[in-house]
Amino acid sequence: MEYIYAAMLLHKAGKQINESGINKILEAAGITPQETRIKALVAALDGVDIEKAIKEAAIPVATAAPIKQETKKEEKKEEKKEEKIEQAAAGLGALFG
Repeated sequence: MEYIYAAMLLHKAGKQINESGINKILEAAGITPQETRIKALVAALDGVDIEKAIKEAAIPVATAAPIKQETKKEEKKEEKKEEKIEQAAAGLGALFG
């Protein structure tokens, strides 16, 4: 993950994402860089529009929040229904108890 963070930091700073930059960031953070991982990351990011990838990754997160809220609302409705049923049953029990 730290390799991705290093690449993101370079991108945010407006610097070119290359092996030397990632290597320097990892060393500054006290991490012993692995050259093969750095090379693989730089190769994987070659030609990738990072801004577009960030925006596309943020869309599922933004749409997931309303789903969770709806689920909570549904759970509260179910709890209220169960409470009403229990209250009704208690009332009936008093009639026959």
